[in-house]
Amino acid sequence: MAPFLIEHLLKIEYRKRRGMFLTYGCYKTANIINKDSAQESVITRDIHRTFPAHDYFKDTGGDGQESLYKICKAYSVYDEDIGYCQGQSFLAAVLLLHMPEEQAFCVLVKIMYDYGLRDLYKNNFEDLHCKFYQLERLMQEQLPDLHSHFCDLNLEAHMYASQWFLTLFTAKFPLCMVFHIIDLLLCEGLNIIFHVALALLKTSKEDLLQADFEGALKFFRVQLPKRYRAEENARRLMEQACNIKVPTKKLKKYEKEYQTMRESQLQQEDPMDRYKRENRRLQEASMRLEQENDDLAHELVTSKIALRNDLDQAEDKADVLNKELLLTKQRLVETEEEKRKQEEETAQLKEVFRKQLEKAEYEIKKTTAIIAEYKQICSQLSTRLEKQQTASKEELEVVKGKMMACKHCSDIFSKEGALKLAAISRENQGIEADDEKDSLKKQLREMELELAQTKLQLVEAKCKIQELEHQRGALMNEIQAAKNSWFSKTLNSIKTATSTQSLQPPQATQPPKEST
Repeated sequence: MAPFLIEHLLKIEYRKRRGMFLTYGCYKTANIINKDSAQESVITRDIHRTFPAHDYFKDTGGDGQESLYKICKAYSVYDEDIGYCQGQSFLAAVLLLHMPEEQAFCVLVKIMYDYGLRDLYKNNFEDLHCKFYQLERLMQEQLPDLHSHFCDLNLEAHMYASQWFLTLFTAKFPLCMVFHIIDLLLCEGLNIIFHVALALLKTSKEDLLQADFEGALKFFRVQLPKRYRAEENARRLMEQACNIKVPTKKLKKYEKEYQTMRESQLQQEDPMDRYKRENRRLQEASMRLEQENDDLAHELVTSKIALRNDLDQAEDKADVLNKELLLTKQRLVETEEEKRKQEEETAQLKEVFRKQLEKAEYEIKKTTAIIAEYKQICSQLSTRLEKQQTASKEELEVVKGKMMACKHCSDIFSKEGALKLAAISRENQGIEADDEKDSLKKQLREMELELAQTKLQLVEAKCKIQELEHQRGALMNEIQAAKNSWFSKTLNSIKTATSTQSLQPPQATQPPKEST
């Protein structure tokens, strides 16, 4: 959220602005900072109790506490009639969270004087009691059942709303809610306190109607501020407060009623009784303030103890995480080394497969060449056989022509001799042909045997290639499975190390190495 409306406060008519700048100059030149204050001991005691858990104000002697002390002391010197009252340190601390030290002092002066906050401290808190009466009359009109319940419990407004008016809700409520209230105060004026008070009472009516006297006081002191630690709840409360109607005429009417009532009481009341009652009221207020101071001190101690415990737990958790980180780094180094070895083995296997594949390809090429040569030899033998058969027929025709040219041979052939000669010739030719066929068959058998051996070598080569392919596939599957197993184990170890950050970390164990 942007800083408070400091620019709006400084952009007013010249007379008031001149007074603001004079106040700023008075603080800046250290005219009032160096002066002694009668309330320095009270201021010093309250400084340590103001927002003790906030980073800016928690360190003793830090910048936050030093600036807060200067502002409170300067105002006690600047406003001698009021001086320092308990609770002013919370308002000054809220201003310091949004602006420099000098501007925070000027805005504090502006709120106290021009917005009428200092009037609540004057005349024995008479104006503050008027505010209490106005709040009770507004409750009687808008929350009659809750007002009746408080009357039955004898729970008066000053018992729970004194800090609401004197500190502008800064002492107990979360800062996210206080910032909205201060902004509305600077825009609308001091009457915004009635809006916020009625909104708080309306939202808590069900709980308050069921509480007794002690329970109601504890609810206002402890449970009610805790409800608005969430910024969304504070924003909804501010929206409801802005929608509540608090007419100025009614407030003036109630103020007149209170003044009339006080005058009648003063006329009827014995001075001694009035002093006793006032003394008793002051004693009750003092006891209540002391109780609140004790509560703040207890909260401070509890907060410091809780912060120390949180710090110790954080340090222990950091040590565990550092150990887990070292183990994870060690496992990562081992995993990378194992991965490197697997890559080297994979490269070697690829090289072996490549050589075997080249050898198989060479065998296939050789076998293919042998088959082509066999086919060529078969073709040559077929051509040679055809040529020999043609030559045999031609020779037979020549012999037959010569024999037929001879008359005697012709007569022989014309009679029975022709048949015998033909038979003899056929027998001779048959013998030669048989010899030739036997020779060819022998060569053919030899070539068939050589072809069978070549085919057998080819089949063996193919079987060997298939076996190598199967071995290669199985080896690649084993490599992939090993990589997947390594990756899943590494991922599981990282997930386990991450989950131990939010849970109690397990005992670190050295994971077994994967076998390749």
